[in-house]
Amino acid sequence: MTQIVVLPHVELCPDGAVIEAAPGTTICDALLANGVEIEHACEKSCACTTCHVIVREGFNSLEAAEELEEDLLDKAWGLEPNSRLSCQAAVAGTPLVVEIPKYTINMVSEGKR
Repeated sequence: MTQIVVLPHVELCPDGAVIEAAPGTTICDALLANGVEIEHACEKSCACTTCHVIVREGFNSLEAAEELEEDLLDKAWGLEPNSRLSCQAAVAGTPLVVEIPKYTINMVSEGKR
């Protein structure tokens, strides 16, 4: 099992969390399985940016992002060099530290009341 440290997020994980994930599990699936309700509007099909995370430690242990993911990340709020879509980034054997950005862009829900 690989350790994932989730940095505090005001709404989704106020105290932060330390979770375990089997190698090959996506960061998104690991978060969801451990009660961190990260948004995933496209149901993890790599069609939006709502599951965007910033990998603060362990980034180089992840497989490189494919072109579609890179294109979508260009539209993510708060993009950083170590940004990934959590639905596409599979955990390897190296521990990770991830940050969920404060905001997300959800084209489906934006402007809805």
